[in-house]
Amino acid sequence: MTASGKKGSIARKKEIRPREEREKVVNFQPSRVAAPFFLRCGAFLIDYIIFLLIPVGAMLLGRYLGNDGARLVGGSLNDGGWLIASLIGLTNFVLLPLFTGRSLGKMIVGLRIVRSDGGQAGIPQLLLRQVLGYILTILTLGLGFLLSALNGSGRALHDYVSGTIVIFADRRLR
Repeated sequence: MTASGKKGSIARKKEIRPREEREKVVNFQPSRVAAPFFLRCGAFLIDYIIFLLIPVGAMLLGRYLGNDGARLVGGSLNDGGWLIASLIGLTNFVLLPLFTGRSLGKMIVGLRIVRSDGGQAGIPQLLLRQVLGYILTILTLGLGFLLSALNGSGRALHDYVSGTIVIFADRRLR
C-alpha cells in the first residue's frame, strides 16, 4: 500500500488554468466604430461577386464548348456551377460568419460582426442574424439593409433582430 492508502495509484496534481476571457471593447460606442453604409455595401458586393463567379464561369465554359440555348442553361455544367455556387454561398453567408464573425467580403474590407455591447457574438446570435435576419431583410425588399444608412448606429434590420452591429475589425478606441 502507498502512503495515501490506495493500492497502486499515484496521486496526480491538477493544473490550475486561468479562465479564458472573452474579448470585449470597454466604453463601447457604436457610432465611433460602426461600419459606414457604403463600406458594408462594398463588402456585400464582394460576397455577391464571389457567389456568382462559379456559375458565370460554368456558363462561359459551356458556351466555349459549343452549348447554346436550352443546352447551355439546362446542361449539367450549368447545374454543377449553381450547385457549387450554392455551397460557396452557404459557407460564405452562414458558416463563415458563425465561426469568425465575418464573411469573405467583410474580411477583405476589414469589418466584423459583434454584439451590440462590443463583445464577441455567439453562434446562436449569429445564426439568428445570418438566417432569420437576412430573410426578414429580403422580405422587406432590402429596406431592412437601407435602415443602416438612415440611423446613427449603422445597424440594419438583421442587426436589430439579433442584437449585433458591424464594426471596423481592426479599429481601436482611443
